[in-house]
Amino acid sequence: MIQKDTLIGRHCLLDIYIQDRDWLKNQQDIEHLLHLAAQAAQAHILAGHFHTFGGDGGITGVLLLAESHISIHTWPEHNYAAVDIFICGKLSINAAISIFQQRLANAHIEVRLLERGYKAVREVPLVK
Repeated sequence: MIQKDTLIGRHCLLDIYIQDRDWLKNQQDIEHLLHLAAQAAQAHILAGHFHTFGGDGGITGVLLLAESHISIHTWPEHNYAAVDIFICGKLSINAAISIFQQRLANAHIEVRLLERGYKAVREVPLVK
């Protein structure tokens, strides 16, 4: 059981509205941005996987971190990207968020931040 006063991590959702459709289809630039965000948070990158849907399609990608993950899904046809940043421990999720805000200064970015792990978690027995 997790103690009530334990903060496990911070979970951030970014809704990014950007006019640059070419950026939303550029796997190399997107992958580089996620790496910069992870480095800014001082996270340890374990692996990454990105997929380009081709044509007018977007990108889906994830960096697996020792401290959790950063993922992105883009929809160029809607000028939109969804980013999920989950950082456990004492690393700075704000530093990762700042990288997106600095590098995508012309975008409108909505930020939602959740703290994870404060409430006690009830253990549920496995069904056999």
